[in-house]
Amino acid sequence: MSNSSSLNGFLLLAFAATQDLQLLHFSLFLGIYMAALVGNGLVITAVACDHHLHTPMYFFLLNLSVLDISSISTTVPKSMANSLWNTRAISYSGCVAQVFLFFFSVGVEYSLLTVMAYDRYVSIFRPLHYWTIMDSRACVKMAAAAWASGFLNAVMHTANTFSISLCQGNAVDQFFCEIPQILKFSCSESYLREVGLIVVTACLIFGCFVFIVLSYVQIFTAVLRIPSEQGRHKAFSMCLPHLVVVSLYISTGTFAYLKPSSVFSPSLDLVVAVLYTVVPPGVNPLIYSMRNKELRDALNKLIQLILVQKK
Repeated sequence: MSNSSSLNGFLLLAFAATQDLQLLHFSLFLGIYMAALVGNGLVITAVACDHHLHTPMYFFLLNLSVLDISSISTTVPKSMANSLWNTRAISYSGCVAQVFLFFFSVGVEYSLLTVMAYDRYVSIFRPLHYWTIMDSRACVKMAAAAWASGFLNAVMHTANTFSISLCQGNAVDQFFCEIPQILKFSCSESYLREVGLIVVTACLIFGCFVFIVLSYVQIFTAVLRIPSEQGRHKAFSMCLPHLVVVSLYISTGTFAYLKPSSVFSPSLDLVVAVLYTVVPPGVNPLIYSMRNKELRDALNKLIQLILVQKK
């Protein structure tokens, strides 16, 4: 990283030019951030405290909620603080930390979403052997592999990006330190290494997406053969929320990092970045709880317990 260390910091994109609009941005992001913290915090607490939810699916969901909190806490608080204090600055070390933590969170989330698809596949096609295949040791190993792969992915991208010579400015056209924006400051061809690494990572993510899609094609084919309407409804309730979350992550993230230069637009980039960094952590608890009666019941019990204790 020594080639870039002469930079003292970067300037992030301001959402608005006037103080009133900056305060509006602060308020909107604060609302989304608090919703993400409360929603994911409730999911984590409900899964941890309710023994009925001590199953592989909810174990992975708990991990996903932890990562949602980590992901949104990496980008949103700094953007809110800049709007509140009418500044655009972020330190060099702060930018490095943002890139590392964001890629770490996103990398682990994609791995977990793939594991969750496998869990649903086993529950539908191997119900009699489900608890043998998805025992506690196997779940811990899968989760550990997801976290380790995310860490390795973040280390590679962060080290590669900040080892590039950056000498063409420091104004990032985004509300957080995003790798494609930082690569624009490169004054040598060495940035092509990181571009290649992004393409390789995108191919791996696409491979995960293909695996998830094929799994769900087989799952839905099997579910449609279930004679009981209640059985079909329960199976769809377990699978559809996961598929919605995967589609949102894959579509917006792929567009942000692999879109052609001909469709470059600062406003479009900003909207897409909000869609894949801010919106999912805020809406994931809602998506998972809307069609999941077990999780809804556990959340209702938890909320009632909190209200009773306050009285």
